[in-house]
Formats: sequence, C-alpha cells, structure tokens
Amino acid sequence: MPVSIHRGRTQLVAATAVLAAVALAAPAAAAAPAPARGGHSATREAMDTNVKDGVVGIALQAKDGSGVWKATSGVGDLKSGAPRNAHDRFRAGSITKTFVATVLLQLEAEGRLSLDDKVEKWLPGVVRGNGNDGRKITLRQLLNHTSGIHNYTSDKDFQEAVFLAEGFYKNRYRTWTHKELVGIAMKHQPDFIPGSSWNYSNTNYILAGMVIERATGNRYGDEIRHRIIEPLALRGTKIPGTDPKVPSPQSRAYSKLAETTTGKTYDVTEFNPSAANSAGELVSSPGDLNRFYSALLRGKLLPPKQLAEMKTTIKADGKRTGYGLGLVETPLSCGITVWGHSGGIHGSLSESVTTTDGSHSLTFNFNSDWAGDSDAIVEAEFCGK
Repeated sequence: MPVSIHRGRTQLVAATAVLAAVALAAPAAAAAPAPARGGHSATREAMDTNVKDGVVGIALQAKDGSGVWKATSGVGDLKSGAPRNAHDRFRAGSITKTFVATVLLQLEAEGRLSLDDKVEKWLPGVVRGNGNDGRKITLRQLLNHTSGIHNYTSDKDFQEAVFLAEGFYKNRYRTWTHKELVGIAMKHQPDFIPGSSWNYSNTNYILAGMVIERATGNRYGDEIRHRIIEPLALRGTKIPGTDPKVPSPQSRAYSKLAETTTGKTYDVTEFNPSAANSAGELVSSPGDLNRFYSALLRGKLLPPKQLAEMKTTIKADGKRTGYGLGLVETPLSCGITVWGHSGGIHGSLSESVTTTDGSHSLTFNFNSDWAGDSDAIVEAEFCGK
C-alpha cells in the first residue's frame, strides 16, 4: 500500500513500496478538450508496451463524447492464459480515499460537522502519545495529508506482516480494526507539526472513516453505499469489509511479495482487505469509476462550495501534482489537467481520472503490482502520445 503521488509510481522498486501505502495516484485538473485524433490507437499502444515491460494484464475503459471504448491487454490468469475482461472488478486501493472524502464533505454540507473541527472532537483520546495530539489536527488536515500523522503502512512490523510472503500467508485472512491500525501509527512520532508540510499517510483516512462512523452512527461503508454507490448505480462497486474474495467478473491478482521486483510470482487474489480499511479497501470496475469521477467533477455529489474545497490542492510531490481532499490534480504534457486518484494494493494497481468538466474519463487496472508506467497510458489517452 505505499505510494508516491505521481502516476509513474507504478515503476516500483519493491513490492513493499508498491503496496505499503494503499497507493495514491496522480490525477489533476482539466480545462482544454482533448486534441482531435482518430480512435484510441495511442492508448492501445501504451497498454501493449506496459504488458511487454512486465505488467501481467490490463483492463481499461475510456468514455468521451464519442462514447465508451473498452480494451484489454495481457492476461487475467497466468495458469490458463485467459484474457482480462474490460468489465473486471478489482481492488481499487487508495481510490477509496475519494469516496471517503466525498462522504465527509457531504456531512459538512449537511451541517453535521466542519472540516475545521479538531480530530479530538470526534475521536477523543484516539490520536495521542509520542507527540501525537488530536487536539491540534483538523479533519481537513486528515483529508489533504497535512496532519503529520505517521503512515501506519510504513511501519516495519506491519510491512513484514502484510506485504512480504511469510507474513502475507500467515495473515491474509486476518481482520484488522480501525483502532489497531491507528495504534500502529501512534507508536511513531509525528512526521511534522500539523499544517507545516505534506506527507501521504493512510492513517489519515483510517481516522476519516472513524469520524464518519462517529458522526453518523453507521459504518463508513454503509454511508458510502447509500450516498454514492446506490444513487450512481455503481453495480460493480462495494466496500468488502473482511470479505477476501472479489466478485466476478474478475482476473487473478499477482504480486512478488518481496523487496525486489524479481523472483517468484504469487497469486494474491484472496486477501482480507481490512488491512487497508477506509484507506483502501474498495472493490470496483472501470465503468463504475468513470461514472463516479465524472459525476463528482460535474457537481452531482457535492454542492459547489464543497467541491471547491475538495479541489483546493497542495503541491504534494515537489513537481506539478496537487493533492486536494482525497482528489489529485495532474497537469498533462498537452495542457490538459485531469482529476482523480490512483490505488495500489496486493496484486492491483489502478488509475482513474477525468477532465474538470467530467466529459472525458479513463480508468484502468493492472492485475500485478511490480511493473508498469501508468503515466504513459494517461498521456496517450488525453494527449495522443
């Protein structure tokens, strides 16, 4: 579940780095329409190049003014050689964060909380110890990763228990609770004073999920379901909780479960995603995620004030990419900006982005986690290169 904010992050040096952060992506804002060109040949070429470079298989859907384009490359099952399905459901990793942030912003719009509330107000005594203090951290700082709270997936013991082969096979069906995961982070000192810097931390979104539950009295996944999944008819999307299986249609998911990108390849399709929890447990499909991000950017899920808050970004990687409230802004080489998020979790790397007006959307998934260049596919689709 690790992650760097740029989409090229799929060129991961190690499986631990690939996963240890329930990945995030590099989407961004958009303005100009995509350059006119025939078909999606550049996208197809970028997909095939990724497979040649080591990605097992890719499932992709793009939607623009010409309609929906569906494509696959590589295989969905190394044993049978069966191809991927453009409708595949997959673990979407940190794309979960946009759903969580959307619910919190809806609650703000309803007057049930304020993003300027301190974490302590909603979760008394939870963020304490080793210099951590929930009385000094706002909900907004959780959502834009400026809280300074340590990333629990960077903890060495947790990585060994979840991301390396021996620990994975021992713990793949283990259930992790919100409090357990936050407790891991509380063993570490803060990375910085709240509001003084930026650092991607999955712990922030574990806490955000806990706030949703405290504010509503319902499980955060239930709130996502009745506020987003059901209204948008996202039939391939679910918050699985502790369910280790991915519903059909689906491909197998593969990982090296090691600190190198070479060596044995493991089938990690079955996995209790509570280790990612509200930071990254979502299961979805390309079509569903295109519909979600398009609806979000079109203002179908949030009032203008809250959508503007969500799109208020911080330059997060020292480059052009900006991180808002569970939403990433990425300017592309041709002047277009796209918004969205990426996600990485065992055997799965995903990207979902759309233009500012929601008119051109792209979602794709790699069913392996140690190779690939997702930037190239996004650039190909929106810039024709």
